[in-house]
Amino acid sequence: MRKSYSKIACMLLAVFLSIAAFAQTVTITGNVKTSTSQEAVPAVSVTIKGTGSGTFTDDKGNFTLTTSQKPPFTLIFSSIGFESQEVVVNNASDVINVSFVPSTQLGTEVVVSASRVPERILESPVSIERVNSASIRVAPAASYYDIVGNLKGVDLTTSSLTFKTPSTRGFNGSGNTRFNQVIDGMDNQAPGLNFSVGTIVGLNELDVDNMELLPGASSALYGPGGMNGTLLINSKSPFRYTGLSFQVKEGIMHTDKRYRDDAGAYHNWAIRWAQKVSDKFAYKITGEFIQAKDWVGADYRNYARLGTNGRVIPGTRQTDPNYDGVNVYGDETTTDLMKNVLIPISKQAPFLAPYIYSLDTNKAIPVSRTGYTEREIVDPNTVNFKLSGALHYKITENLEAVFAGYFGTGNTVYTGSERYSLRDLKIAQYKLELNHKNWFIRSYTTQENAGQSYNATVTTRLFNEAWKPSTSWYSQYGQTYVANLLSGMANLDAHNAARAVADQGRPVAGSTQFNQIFDRIRSIPIVKGGGLFVDKTDLYNTEGQYNLTHATGKVADILVGGNYKTYVLNSEGTLFADSSGNIKIREFGAYIQASRRLFGDVLKLTFSGRYDKNENFKGRLTPRATAVLQVAKNNNLRFSYQSAYRFPSTQQQWINLAVGSNVRLIGGNKDFITHFGFDKNPVFSTTTGQVYTINAVKPEAVTSFEMGYKGLLAEGKVMVDAYGYFGQYQDFLARTLIMQSTTGNPADVVNPATRRIFSIPVNLADKVKTYGYGMSIDYRFYKGYVFSVNGSSDNLQDVPEDYVAFFNAPKYRANLTLANGSLGKDKRYGFVATYKWQDSFLSEGDFATGDVPAIHTLDAQVSYKLPKSKSIVKLGANNLLNQYYFNAVGNSIVGGLYYISFGYNMY
Repeated sequence: MRKSYSKIACMLLAVFLSIAAFAQTVTITGNVKTSTSQEAVPAVSVTIKGTGSGTFTDDKGNFTLTTSQKPPFTLIFSSIGFESQEVVVNNASDVINVSFVPSTQLGTEVVVSASRVPERILESPVSIERVNSASIRVAPAASYYDIVGNLKGVDLTTSSLTFKTPSTRGFNGSGNTRFNQVIDGMDNQAPGLNFSVGTIVGLNELDVDNMELLPGASSALYGPGGMNGTLLINSKSPFRYTGLSFQVKEGIMHTDKRYRDDAGAYHNWAIRWAQKVSDKFAYKITGEFIQAKDWVGADYRNYARLGTNGRVIPGTRQTDPNYDGVNVYGDETTTDLMKNVLIPISKQAPFLAPYIYSLDTNKAIPVSRTGYTEREIVDPNTVNFKLSGALHYKITENLEAVFAGYFGTGNTVYTGSERYSLRDLKIAQYKLELNHKNWFIRSYTTQENAGQSYNATVTTRLFNEAWKPSTSWYSQYGQTYVANLLSGMANLDAHNAARAVADQGRPVAGSTQFNQIFDRIRSIPIVKGGGLFVDKTDLYNTEGQYNLTHATGKVADILVGGNYKTYVLNSEGTLFADSSGNIKIREFGAYIQASRRLFGDVLKLTFSGRYDKNENFKGRLTPRATAVLQVAKNNNLRFSYQSAYRFPSTQQQWINLAVGSNVRLIGGNKDFITHFGFDKNPVFSTTTGQVYTINAVKPEAVTSFEMGYKGLLAEGKVMVDAYGYFGQYQDFLARTLIMQSTTGNPADVVNPATRRIFSIPVNLADKVKTYGYGMSIDYRFYKGYVFSVNGSSDNLQDVPEDYVAFFNAPKYRANLTLANGSLGKDKRYGFVATYKWQDSFLSEGDFATGDVPAIHTLDAQVSYKLPKSKSIVKLGANNLLNQYYFNAVGNSIVGGLYYISFGYNMY
């Protein structure tokens, strides 16, 4: 009986305690609308002043806040693009309705990436650009990556429709290993293919909360690789952004049918679903599908190719028997017709010998095989499917656990050492992290699978051999050529007629015969005589950070962190020197940062340093020191000394890939020296002909000095940002060509038939310098109109002529934007127009080198909001005037893309 009484007493006590606890809490409800159009404002932060307690408005602008604090207290309402507002709550039963006033002042945003702690963008110690979700929503862009290309000092390299790579301060390319892209804390670079895959896997437009761009050296806080900049893309929290969102974007491309036979449709469908199940648990699921007929590489200029070096030369297929078109594949196969065909014919047919020897037998007659254009051999159907999801659980008020996964697959085209058709490419990233207000720990992995991707050049050359071996093709060509000359034909006519005979029966692109042969070859791995490249490389990384400011704040704000990373290279010998098994590369790093405000917050000093070690290289310390000086309210000068450190990429260490004719692209690991016998059989520079001494490649370092100003003028309606920098590279990584005799006799290296050529990474002995400047002005004027203009310049000097630096930056570039998102009586109309210009420049690449003409484009968009249905309709265009351009030799030629979209609950 006593046990029963005890149980009843415990139950009653629990009930009374629960009632008492319930009695001690109050629930506040309310709604937030704009003061101009009375639209609901979602994702507004609602916090109790002086505490960390708070919540967010939902997709209808409603909020519910439960607290143990008794009224009266003050609620603070804040959101990007609006004035912060305080409301006093005197009675818990009152419904709080807030009329949210749009901000008229620029520069109010908070950034994190510049110092890894929150700070106003005006007070950032280094140059930084920020794009928020509101800007993404109204930008005249088919992809949010295009928005990055409008920022000051940014170049956007477009390999194809869904493969775009942003870069800052030079070294632009489809795979820029000097520029970091980080999505939700994860390095977005494919660990084996060495290009960032942000447009292939990761976030769709509906889930991007903000993007922060750090131009210049950023290794001190973000690790090796950030030599020239870091782009951080952060997704929306399901606690803050809830409900269903979707966008249907339909468009049209190739309207003038210049490079495609028909105008092609563009489809982009995106969806996001997020649910806050309770104050502790929330989740989200996102997806995106893109499909279109891609832009095509259509540079048919003649190219004199020598490994990774070369130049554009005059000539066409009709005027040059040795024609090699930049975006024509299979014509890389070439031979000296005189030496390898005509002289042997004279021996087999003595009656032709007198005539053949009447020609100049010492003069080479180079002749190439007939190739196919890119549009004939690369599937035009570009597809991209992305799927991601995340589970968020708040263990305590200050500690949140996140498990997230990101997956992407599809078809696209990439420019590397060759043009690659990426078919069924699959990239996945998974992470588990704990986020505390003072620390975080995160583990993630990147899983890469090249699928059915193939090398367009290799595949087409092998296709020609499968249809008709070069021995037979050149024999027919040579015999017909001599006969044509004997019949009195002019030399060029004799060549063209001989080609027509040798090409008789050549499969037509797209025919059954063509497809059967081509599909068979592209499905065979490169190491087994086909064009397929296998890559299943993985990356594993664990990192953490701790903010000690709560304990050290009286002395300095201190931040510490570190990471451990492992690459597992797995290409089965098609890309890396891993035929005998996987190759592992391990790295670790650690950093510390200390900052202190002085003289009443007039001066802020920050010092940081990072140490990184790769198992194949010596460790390196990268320091950084910055100062921010307030010269007036909201007007700051910034000074910085930054350094960065880059270990050679996985490909620069271990690539082993045949490119072109008798040329091999290899890595700089010391094992290659013995593997290819460089220590026993001497090698020579292809430029000077002198003996070349090979050294194992070393990491690259840069130090950079920058001065900048950012400030608000005209009562916050004008924001000016300007910077200038000077940098110096040590052990600068470049590529050069060497040659080696295949017979072991150094004298045979002068004979193309008895030599092989290697493209190798090297460190330059001399220091390479870079410098540049940029400036932007944003002006918010009459009735919500905003005018923005920016310009910048980047320069590189002191690179020896016989080395390829891949700087690839126009000397000058500029962007102008005019926008207004609140036009009309009900503020429902909006428009944005952006004009972009960049100067012509010399583009250097492993695939091809040549001049890129100046680029002029106009992007524009008009929109109409439907507040009752929380929807927006947009009509826009990228490259409105259809001014075709390419931004690297051999890349796709980009024309106009015209679209209309309907978006629901886009916030």
